Amino acid sequence: MLYLIRHGLDDENYIGGWSKGGLTSEGIEQVKQAIPFIKTLPIKRIISSDVDRAIQTTEIINDELHLPVHYDQRYRELDKGKITGLPIKLADTIFPERHHMGVYDKYPEGESMMDLYKRISNLLHELQELDDTLIVTHRGIINMLYFLLNDIDVDMDKKQFNVTHASIHEANIKEKVIRRIY
Repeated sequence: MLYLIRHGLDDENYIGGWSKGGLTSEGIEQVKQAIPFIKTLPIKRIISSDVDRAIQTTEIINDELHLPVHYDQRYRELDKGKITGLPIKLADTIFPERHHMGVYDKYPEGESMMDLYKRISNLLHELQELDDTLIVTHRGIINMLYFLLNDIDVDMDKKQFNVTHASIHEANIKEKVIRRIY
């Protein structure tokens, strides 16, 4: 079984993507509160996005678990290009089209939702070999697995699979099953 956790809360006044922001104090608490549940899972290793908020989440978890960790940029969130890390109000001034984007529309010098879908689709074979692994990642990555494993067309509704901060999802890639377990 494969387990995925979304990082804890970061400052949502800024555009995320590949931004450098860390967790808020609330985000740190969310991750700490998930640890007792994580300890019940048969995890032997951790793979983490190399974005700061995921790294920080991984470090908090691994202070308790003491497992091998591998950081991998393929598990980063959607690349929001030139607006990554900007305050939301400034990003809305620079790129107001972001509120009307479709799945094929790219962020300036970034990715589209379909680019992210293809990136994760290319990882499926590798993911099905990762038993007893915790992946520390982002909502976009987990959402893409829901789309892929349930044969659902990609859309822009990022809240439909209930991938909240520090939520944990269990996936069996071979059986094409994914569900939230925490």
